[in-house]
Amino acid sequence: MVRTALAGALLMSAGLLAGCAGRPGPEALAAISDSVPGASEHVILVASSRARDPKPGIFYNGERTPALSFAKVDMTVPPTHKPGMTEVPRGMPNPATDMAVREAVYRDTPQEFTADLKAELAKRPAGQKNVFIFVHGYNTLYSEALYRLAQMAEDSKATDVPVLFTWASRGEVADYVYDNNSATAARDRLEETIRLAFDSGAEKVSILAHSMGNWVTVEALRQIQISGRKVPAERLGNIVLAAPDIDVDVFKSQLKRFGKPDKPFIVIVSRDDKALAFSDFIAGDKPRVGAYANDKDLVELGAIVVDMSDVKSTDGFNHGKFAQLAEAAPQLRGMMRRAQQQGDQNEIAEKLGLTGIHFAGVDRVKLFELAGSAPDATKPRAASRTAGVAPAVNHAASETIEAAADEVVEETVAIEAASPQ
Repeated sequence: MVRTALAGALLMSAGLLAGCAGRPGPEALAAISDSVPGASEHVILVASSRARDPKPGIFYNGERTPALSFAKVDMTVPPTHKPGMTEVPRGMPNPATDMAVREAVYRDTPQEFTADLKAELAKRPAGQKNVFIFVHGYNTLYSEALYRLAQMAEDSKATDVPVLFTWASRGEVADYVYDNNSATAARDRLEETIRLAFDSGAEKVSILAHSMGNWVTVEALRQIQISGRKVPAERLGNIVLAAPDIDVDVFKSQLKRFGKPDKPFIVIVSRDDKALAFSDFIAGDKPRVGAYANDKDLVELGAIVVDMSDVKSTDGFNHGKFAQLAEAAPQLRGMMRRAQQQGDQNEIAEKLGLTGIHFAGVDRVKLFELAGSAPDATKPRAASRTAGVAPAVNHAASETIEAAADEVVEETVAIEAASPQ
């Protein structure tokens, strides 16, 4: 009976975790020099604990390596791109219709990676010299993680330098335990990557982790916190934990040891997440953070909770709901300001077609704290749980609550999109 139930769960998850767009073919990452009018270009830097793969179109496989490997990838997004989608090539990429790699080169040393990072930051003006690290989840091929980061960079219009930290997932549903162990083994490598990002001179470093990627991310941050060599708090941007595939009890233990962060983590949850229901099953019916129903518990640990349980998902399995925010990012800035001025945050969700989003752990005082300015005690506090869009940590001081909310949304929601993996 147990074996039959497990088989059924695995079959269900196979469709879920592979994503709606299908999986890339063996030639997906073959370099294509052709360019087409209207295609967007993105440079993605890669730090990896995967083994290099000599086969054309693969680049990195799902086996582990003890040391970091690096790469620089020039990619294009087709002019026919639809927000939220990854245009995955089935054979040789066609840049007119597919995401395509123009050039991909390995880097052999941390110094070369840092040089690439500094070169990309130098292209940005002061105030925009930021780094955004994406950590993917379970059952994810290297190519899938790369496409997803390209999609986020394209849809959000963010100016941050995109860095992919990719750990040794085999990209197979049946390898859940292997992937979990790979994520654990990658903790030191992610810590190293985060420190390299800070050493590059970036003004801010933000991190978005999805699913099992949250495990390696929280562990790496915990190690940094207790190492005696903390990263500069004023340069640490947003830590966004989307659909975390972490045992709730373990997460509580991690954060208690970590201590309440200076800037709250943003935790995105959905109680109807079917992928995390599968993880619950594998883990002996222990709830995962990404499907946890008690927002208050997480807030008390120092988190802002963004609850998307009431949002209709576009992926069918409710594991990648927050990818739906990426397309809306360019419009959010002005909307949040107007909504704050009018005292009606429902306007945002309604106009963006994202009704049902709630958050806990943010009020007017906290918005001031995140903005780096003092609250006005004469003004009433807003409700701590309100329909709206995901708030986030502000990256610049502001003198008014409207400006605080403006910066909060611009910084984090602009990069909030994640893979169904």
